[in-house]
Amino acid sequence: MHLAVIFRVTGTLLTIFSFTFLIPMLIGFGFGENTISTFGLAFAITLASGLALWLPLRGERELRGGDGFLITALFYVGLGLFGAIPLYFDHSLALTFTDAAFESMSGLTTTGATVITGLDELPKSLLFYRQLLQWLGGMGIIVLAVAIFPMLGIGGMQLYRTESPGPVKDNKLTPRITETAKALWYIYLSLTVACALAYWLAGMSTFDAISHSFSTVAIGGFSTHDASMGYFDSVAIESVAMVFMLLSGVNFGLHFLVWRRRNPVHYLQDMEVRTYLAVITIVALIVCWILYSEPIQGISPIRDGLFQTISIATTTGFTTQNFSTWPLVAPVLLLLAAFAGGCAGSTAGGIKMIRVLMIYLQGMREVKRLIHPNGIFPLKLNNSPVSDRLIEAVWSFFSVYVIVFLIMVTVVMWVGSLDFLTAFSAVGACLNNLGPGLGEVALNYQGLSGTVKWILMFTMMLGRLEIFTLLVLLTPAYWRR
Repeated sequence: MHLAVIFRVTGTLLTIFSFTFLIPMLIGFGFGENTISTFGLAFAITLASGLALWLPLRGERELRGGDGFLITALFYVGLGLFGAIPLYFDHSLALTFTDAAFESMSGLTTTGATVITGLDELPKSLLFYRQLLQWLGGMGIIVLAVAIFPMLGIGGMQLYRTESPGPVKDNKLTPRITETAKALWYIYLSLTVACALAYWLAGMSTFDAISHSFSTVAIGGFSTHDASMGYFDSVAIESVAMVFMLLSGVNFGLHFLVWRRRNPVHYLQDMEVRTYLAVITIVALIVCWILYSEPIQGISPIRDGLFQTISIATTTGFTTQNFSTWPLVAPVLLLLAAFAGGCAGSTAGGIKMIRVLMIYLQGMREVKRLIHPNGIFPLKLNNSPVSDRLIEAVWSFFSVYVIVFLIMVTVVMWVGSLDFLTAFSAVGACLNNLGPGLGEVALNYQGLSGTVKWILMFTMMLGRLEIFTLLVLLTPAYWRR
């Protein structure tokens, strides 16, 4: 382990992040808000801390295998804490540090769980800052930093592999990791711009269009209004949201392939995408049928059922209605759909659809083996054979995921004295980076105890970094190497 280079890289990342406070500061200045000093203080503290870690160790340039795990964890913890500074010091919010850290970590991990109410009355600079946190966390600010690390003399492949979501992290879109990171961000930025323009044409104000494009493409779910997407009550706006939520739940590497070859047919040729769309379609049909069979005043079975299915299944978390009040089977089904999540390499949370697909294919192969004990049935994805090592990795991830989930539910019920539905949905929503839950966390997480909130923050990080990145740090073998 090379603590000098680890602290130096962490300091570099914090220094880079400190400049993001200048954007909401300028917005506050433009709207004549009294948040300029708040963001100025956050900028100064974060910049000074980053430089304090970076400057004394700037001669160290070598980043070796395994160091990326600790750097990623330190950075997410650091960013969550430093990102809480403007939320904590702003008088209009009056948050405890625990609540400020919860909101910051929820934004950074694109979870979307909130402890803040009265969004419609908050300064626009604070609202924009929450959206910006999600946008930066969506593709991973570490991947952005990787793109400029060569200028600092630091290799970034280890960081990219530990931060990027999905079971296959060794495949690069381009020969150089820097170019890979840039390609991902160009696509991410292009989708954001297109989403913002579509929202504006659909009737949103410029501020709301930009803000919601950040959380839509990041699959974060933060809104500038308490009623979320229900505030606009617009079929056009909801349609835009559904399209871009679905697009953002697709592997960004596949987006790159389609863009480079100018052939959208590649989307339908991909097994994971077909499974992703099929699952969402089936769940949407079931939810719409439930709402149609048990009508609720003010609820449109097709419009609200379809929107909430796409929003929850992609782990975005936007709402048009309080779906927790629907017939219980519907919200539970939606929450279970969020466990599958989007595609690997997307901004979505959850187990990832490719793992679900591989588990299904492996299950079907075992059924065939029972019928034909001497048969040989290779497992293939997109006509390519899947190695046994990858299958083992998927099963290992799934097993650990379930164990961690059950442990967290038990701990939250014990520490917070919560009922099973609340604990189950809160942990599920945080581990899957979804946001909205059921029971006591249906609207927000404000009523939970401070201890439970810290536990859920850790759960958010586990979900965002796909469990193993953090669990590696808890093993004695890692620290003995």
